[in-house]
Amino acid sequence: MTAVIPETKRKIIRLQKYDYSQPGYYFVTICVQDRICCFGEIIKGEMVKNNFGNIVEQQWLWLKENFPYVDLDEFIVMPNHFHGILIIKPKRNGLDRSLLPLFNLIGAFKTTSSKLIHQTGLTDFSWQKSFYDHVIRQDESLDKIREYIRNNPKQWELDEENPKNV
Repeated sequence: MTAVIPETKRKIIRLQKYDYSQPGYYFVTICVQDRICCFGEIIKGEMVKNNFGNIVEQQWLWLKENFPYVDLDEFIVMPNHFHGILIIKPKRNGLDRSLLPLFNLIGAFKTTSSKLIHQTGLTDFSWQKSFYDHVIRQDESLDKIREYIRNNPKQWELDEENPKNV
């Protein structure tokens, strides 16, 4: 007798028919698998990163160094997740270059940070599949997201990603 395994459907979290390689501001949230707090801790409303948290920050900055059309805005490494604003800049001087879409850039970030974290000793580390994104289309929205990122450590006790709140 063969067991029938129900097909799991993943929720579509991207804007349909949106070109994620086009210039713009993108807010992303990337979580650690099972919400394991491995990047440091919040002490008196401030994030204190450990070695693994420093790797995450380093690899976020690596994106800008390795992809000249990428710029970075506000970001924060939290104990078990990451928030950041990534900017895909418009083409300059008529240069024809292929732009990696947002999901490929985040894939590169997750892959390189995971590899370095594994090499540093946390061999069972993994990011959660996929990530949350929001296309920022208005300055008012950008300002609110920047404020949210800056205040995230102060809100940790209320954060839905805090394992104490599950």
